[in-house]
Amino acid sequence: MSEDQAPLPEPAELKRIAASCPDQLRVIAAALAKGRRLPELYPLFVEPPRSADDPEVELRACVLGELVLAGVSSRGRPEFEAYAERLRELGHPLSWLPGERLDLEHRFGVRVRGAGPVKSAGQLRARFPEIPATAGGAAGGAAAGRTAQEVRDAERARDAAGAFTAGGWACEPEVRFFALPERLSDDDFGMAFLQGLPLDCLAGEMGRGGALACLTAADDVANELYSASCDGGVGGRPQHGAYARLHAWRGLYALLGVPADTPFLDTVRYAADCRWLRFMAFTRWFHHDTADVGFAVLDPSRTRVAVLAATDTDTDD
Repeated sequence: MSEDQAPLPEPAELKRIAASCPDQLRVIAAALAKGRRLPELYPLFVEPPRSADDPEVELRACVLGELVLAGVSSRGRPEFEAYAERLRELGHPLSWLPGERLDLEHRFGVRVRGAGPVKSAGQLRARFPEIPATAGGAAGGAAAGRTAQEVRDAERARDAAGAFTAGGWACEPEVRFFALPERLSDDDFGMAFLQGLPLDCLAGEMGRGGALACLTAADDVANELYSASCDGGVGGRPQHGAYARLHAWRGLYALLGVPADTPFLDTVRYAADCRWLRFMAFTRWFHHDTADVGFAVLDPSRTRVAVLAATDTDTDD
């Protein structure tokens, strides 16, 4: 091991870290996955895990998760495969995730120069196709929004918001679910429809920037969930790669309303049949400071809608 490679703490030190600062295990795992060659990591997985609560097991589970994000699959690597299978038997939360990186995750952890948080209407329009607020679509969408019935589901809402709450975003996200009495046309699923819903984030006086909605896709939403958790908000609770990936997938499943035992590729196909919006509004709810996100998804039946809005700020307003 060269001097710049990440060292592996002794078991006693891992237990101390787990007791005093458990998140530090994730930092160590990310450093190991990035700073060691694969052959150097294989010996870590020779002994099968005995308990999901063991700090050494937690560290190794995170290392496997970080490796998947780097494009390293467990398939064809017996040490990794056996360890991952035992983690599933123990019910470790990270073992629920796909064992290899899926195409929907292609943006996770990828930083593009000039493509930080969307803070202005101009930035949103530059990155995503805006939905024109035509007279017919606006009227029909607003009317349809007013007929929507809210469906309360606390557990699903908690999972949908999990990336932001775990990441320490300063404000509590808004997550709402609605059922429509009849099928909504894609043309009517726009800003006017959202403004017809009883959403806190769109309530009150609208500022000069107004409100706009743009078309997006599931990979954009998943990436925002991942980034919110991985990097953390102004509250400073970055979850790092392995657990950020977990929060992203849990959030996506919750927004789609699919059961946790649905195969991942089936969920990806289902998500592709949905209609996804990214929206922005200049209301008092959003801060337009550190980061704001607003998403809405219309399911394939075109009768169910989920909305997620989150805002992060380093001001006291």
